[in-house]
Amino acid sequence: MFYKDERLALFIDGSNLYAAAKALGFDIDYKLLRQEFMRRGKLLRAFYYTALLENDEYSPIRPLVDWLHYNGFTMVTKPAKEYTDSLGRRKVKGNMDIELTVDAMELAPRVDHIVLFSGDGDFRPLIASLQRQGVRVSVVSTIRSQPPMISDDLRRQADNFIELEELRDVIGRPPREQSDQRSATVAHG
Repeated sequence: MFYKDERLALFIDGSNLYAAAKALGFDIDYKLLRQEFMRRGKLLRAFYYTALLENDEYSPIRPLVDWLHYNGFTMVTKPAKEYTDSLGRRKVKGNMDIELTVDAMELAPRVDHIVLFSGDGDFRPLIASLQRQGVRVSVVSTIRSQPPMISDDLRRQADNFIELEELRDVIGRPPREQSDQRSATVAHG
C-alpha cells in the first residue's frame, strides 16, 4: 500500500500510540519506526504530539521528547492541564487533536500519503477531508488488544489499516517497565 516515490508524513498521537503498544506488550523503538517509513517512501516529516506536565520536576516522558526532537521528529507539545474530578481523583488532560488536525491540513498539499498513528475516532472527519484533497491516509493502531484501541469508524474511513501488532518485529522492543518490575519484585520479594 506504499509507493517508493510517495511523499509521506507521519502524524503520531503520542499517548494513543503508547497505550496501544502497551496493550500489546511492547515499546516502540522510534529510530526503527522512522527508518521503516523512510524505506516505504520519501519521508518529509514525522510529527509527534504529546502534552507535558510542566509543573513536575521530572516528567517520565521528557527523555523521549528530547530524544525525538534531536533525532528528526517534529515535536508538538503543550502543557497538560491538571485538575481534580468530582470524586477527588487527580486527573490530567492534554488533548492534542486540534494541533494534529491543523498540521495535517496545512501539509496536505505537499504530501501524497499521511500515516496517522492513532485509533481516536475524532480523527475520522480529518481523514475524510484529507482524502477529498487527494491524500491517501493509512492508520496505525490495533484491533488485537482487549478492548480494541481503534474506533471502527476511523478504521473504515482510512485507505489502509496497519495493525500495530504486525509491526512489532520491525519497530518494537521489549517493554522496559516489565523488566524493572520483575527486578523490583525479586529484590523486595
